[in-house]
Amino acid sequence: MNRSNAAHTDVSVIVSLYNAQDTIELLYASLKKTMEATDFQWECIFVDDASTDSTVDVIRPLMDADKRVRTVRMRSTFGEAASLDAGLRYAAGRIIVYLSGRVNVDPGRIPVFLDRIGPRCDLVSGWRSPRQDSMLNRMVSKIFNSMASLFLKQRLHDINSGIMVMKREVLDAISFYGDLYNFIPVLAAEKGYRVAEEKIAQLRGSFRNSKYPKEYVQRILDIITVIFLTRYSKKPIHFLGFLGTLFGVAGFGIEIYLFIYRILGMGPIAGRPLLILGALLLVIGIQMISIGLLGEMIIFTHAGEVKEYNIMEIIN
Repeated sequence: MNRSNAAHTDVSVIVSLYNAQDTIELLYASLKKTMEATDFQWECIFVDDASTDSTVDVIRPLMDADKRVRTVRMRSTFGEAASLDAGLRYAAGRIIVYLSGRVNVDPGRIPVFLDRIGPRCDLVSGWRSPRQDSMLNRMVSKIFNSMASLFLKQRLHDINSGIMVMKREVLDAISFYGDLYNFIPVLAAEKGYRVAEEKIAQLRGSFRNSKYPKEYVQRILDIITVIFLTRYSKKPIHFLGFLGTLFGVAGFGIEIYLFIYRILGMGPIAGRPLLILGALLLVIGIQMISIGLLGEMIIFTHAGEVKEYNIMEIIN
């Protein structure tokens, strides 16, 4: 399957596609024009995420005309994290450019991203500006990015931009799956890699609207997941123990209050909702602390397999 000269490939462009038969040719033409104007040896890997239209049929002539173009076809729709990982397995470049076919950004800006990769920058994330999608999408994106910037260490204007340019070593050093691929810049920064942001225009086209409440809940849960993975994955007791202590202290306080209330003969407490609430908080608190301790035991058992650091260079 590897038809390019892997030893001389500088940049691998991985493009995730799903039902993109109407946009592939224009995207490839723009990408080819852009990359051929640079001094980089490059290749393009289209990852078809089990499209149901004629996406693959449109790609085949491009492959025949340009040996730098290859295609990875998924058996089922697995999402963009899987597409990036699959493309990475067949990529030969030391620099990876990832483009999502869903956001339709201007490939002409890729050289600007590539120029920033160097000793002082390991990953450049896109910032769609100006945007051409719906007002609803822009509003949801603004809220999502504001929440992510508030709770995460890395401040970005457009986490879900759909374009990233990075050194290959960045992706080799971090784990991403599901919707966590949106947080690759955050995960990379947590590993000590230097992350920058660059504006890129979004081209006109048809875009899917974020109109389902399920998507909003998933985004919030993704942020919580990233917070836990970046701050507490090595010390779960710090997260679960803190919350468990809060619940436990609240429950204990309520039960002490009711105990004194009954001892002083101020009235009955049987069947009172406050009694049930206090007991419930105590149980939840004990359970959360116990789960945190179990997590600590698991991490301690596998401590030798856990790598908490990332070496930049060795100087002799």
